[in-house]
Amino acid sequence: MGSRDLSLVLLPGMMCDARLFAPQVEEIGAYIPVSVADFTTQSTIANMAKSVLDNAPETFALAGLSMGGIVAMEVLRQAPERITHLALLDTNPLAETDKVKAGRAPQIARAKGRELAAMMADTFIPRYHGAEECHLVSSVAMDMALDLGPLVFAQQSVALRDRPDQTETLKAHKPRTLILYGSEDKLCPPSRHEFMADLMPHATVVRIDGAGHIPTLETPEVVNAALRNWLEI
Repeated sequence: MGSRDLSLVLLPGMMCDARLFAPQVEEIGAYIPVSVADFTTQSTIANMAKSVLDNAPETFALAGLSMGGIVAMEVLRQAPERITHLALLDTNPLAETDKVKAGRAPQIARAKGRELAAMMADTFIPRYHGAEECHLVSSVAMDMALDLGPLVFAQQSVALRDRPDQTETLKAHKPRTLILYGSEDKLCPPSRHEFMADLMPHATVVRIDGAGHIPTLETPEVVNAALRNWLEI
């Protein structure tokens, strides 16, 4: 498949939108069509994946970060024949642990109780940073979260809480694959990506030293180079 026939669909993380991938859309979009999925109306990972398939070309390259990576794995499970390239960025193939599940309801209550901004500032954004705090990550993450609002927070929290394990899905996947992550990711640690690499020994693995959970904004040049190599453009 030549680059003229290739298009890229990007899947954003929880409480994120196209701004998460602004540097990638700008650079990769100069070579091939690029679109960013909208996960503001669905409350299950399966329905998010279905919406991707409903709006994507017949075949396409797929890249997802965090929750977007989780959705990408479900897209792969539902329609593996449509995926020409797969990139999993700072994500997790496993079902949610009981400990994390237990924290979802209090977080939803805070969001609905007009504490979304405070919760992003005290609970989520500090865990997005790498070895050093990145002002761009903080400001963009807060803007996206406040624009999406508490209802989307609740829907996406439930979707993540109830997500399936995708170990078998990844074991069966053969097309061109990239696994990329920040070495300082506090939400999806390196061990999760090492596990995925073991499931898919054909995958190219890119570890970004010092980066955290959102390298698309924190280290965009490194991410863009990895994506261009993966896409061969």
